[in-house]
Amino acid sequence: MDGDTLCSIGDLARRTGLTVKTVRFYSDEGIVPPAGRSPSGYRLYGTDAVARLGLVRTLRELGVDLASIRKVVDREVSLPEVAAAHADALDVQIRVLRLRRAVLTAVAKRGSTPEELDLMHQLAKLSEAERRRLVDDFLGSVFDGLRDHPAFAAVVRSMTPELPESPEAEQVEAWVELAELFQDTDFRSTMRGMARDLATDRSPADTTALPRILADAVRAQVTPALTVGIDPASPEADPIVSALTAHYAHIVGLPDDLALKRRLAARLEGMDDPRRDRYLQLLAVINGWPAPESLAPPLAWIVRALRVRMP
Repeated sequence: MDGDTLCSIGDLARRTGLTVKTVRFYSDEGIVPPAGRSPSGYRLYGTDAVARLGLVRTLRELGVDLASIRKVVDREVSLPEVAAAHADALDVQIRVLRLRRAVLTAVAKRGSTPEELDLMHQLAKLSEAERRRLVDDFLGSVFDGLRDHPAFAAVVRSMTPELPESPEAEQVEAWVELAELFQDTDFRSTMRGMARDLATDRSPADTTALPRILADAVRAQVTPALTVGIDPASPEADPIVSALTAHYAHIVGLPDDLALKRRLAARLEGMDDPRRDRYLQLLAVINGWPAPESLAPPLAWIVRALRVRMP
């Protein structure tokens, strides 16, 4: 194929490593047209056919459709334009594949039923706007009537999942599980109760040197005791219990007596819901935040400390 030499379809197939059938197909599609015909009517190809077929093969291996390839080889559009368009399309496909992989992984881990599989698939496919509506509906239900509270905006931000545009598989798995929690009516009710308690159980002034929010006060006071292994039933736990009951008495404006201890124990037991911890863990995965420390151990410790001190 030097100079103006033309070659047969068989020669072209050998030079490009393609089959005669494949070369004939591209020729029939007008992507690699013959430069002429032999006296017997067979197709003959010019020197540019090898380069064209090389480009065609590469683009096909990259998943570019024939219509776009035809426009490239005919110079109707530039190669960079087609590459950019198909890169964008691949991004969409990758996101879809990640969603599918996450759903199938979750199904395999859980041993889900066909009905659960369908639900997870629908949740994973939600658009950004649909996800936002689901989140807003959940948080709106949880914080119903609390919009005027000074901590409302900050708390809602801290509980809002923001799935990235190109999430990792574990983020998609976390989103699916979180979306299922959103639709759990019992969990909604529990979280609504916690939100109302949060709004109520805020110290009006910093007179006890503990955080204003009860849950934060429990964590701050009890975590050191857990770290050094103080038994909640031991005398060493007395100062911790006293500090927290005094803090709670200040919050609710009631005497620090046995009735208050019972009320505080019941309140803390209501806060100790493993789904709350799971919500915060999933939220951290989705938003790329550090994994939160569970509140369950401090809550269990202080509840036991309170119960053993009640007659």
